[in-house]
Amino acid sequence: MELLIVVDMQNDFIDGSLSTAQSKEILPAVIKKVSEFKGDIIFTRDTHGKNYPDTSEGKKLPVIHCIKGTAGWQINQSLDCIRENKKCKVIDKPTFGSISLYLYIEKLIADGADIDKITLIGLCTDICVISNAILLKSAFPEIPIEVDSSCCAGVSPESHIRALEAMKMCQIDII
Repeated sequence: MELLIVVDMQNDFIDGSLSTAQSKEILPAVIKKVSEFKGDIIFTRDTHGKNYPDTSEGKKLPVIHCIKGTAGWQINQSLDCIRENKKCKVIDKPTFGSISLYLYIEKLIADGADIDKITLIGLCTDICVISNAILLKSAFPEIPIEVDSSCCAGVSPESHIRALEAMKMCQIDII
């Protein structure tokens, strides 16, 4: 079984308060990959409350984004339609790396799933993608973890490249 993790492909990151030109550019490739993927797909959703400005993250990144229930929190409409049709799991995460994602995959394995590979795509390469890729590589060192760089974008092109290089050094395959 192969897993595809679609990290935070939400409106605020694509065309909202934290969007970049690169996040818009990867959207067609992400839609294609999710549409054509034959294994199980899990979406993560960056999720904050109205108290975001008072949180540790909010004090360091004072841009309100992905407030639960808002339009910016929603997964991109094209991807959400695919998600609904394929009945994909969604995991809300309050921070960069998702312990809930790890626990969900651990349960799949405990229930007998034989996971051959985990691929991550999405936003942002240099924050949430790298955090989840390293978390999963640490938790499941014998499962190949890969990141499809054509379906990821960072805060900047330079930080995207640095994140890919860092993941490669942690034995995460970059395609």
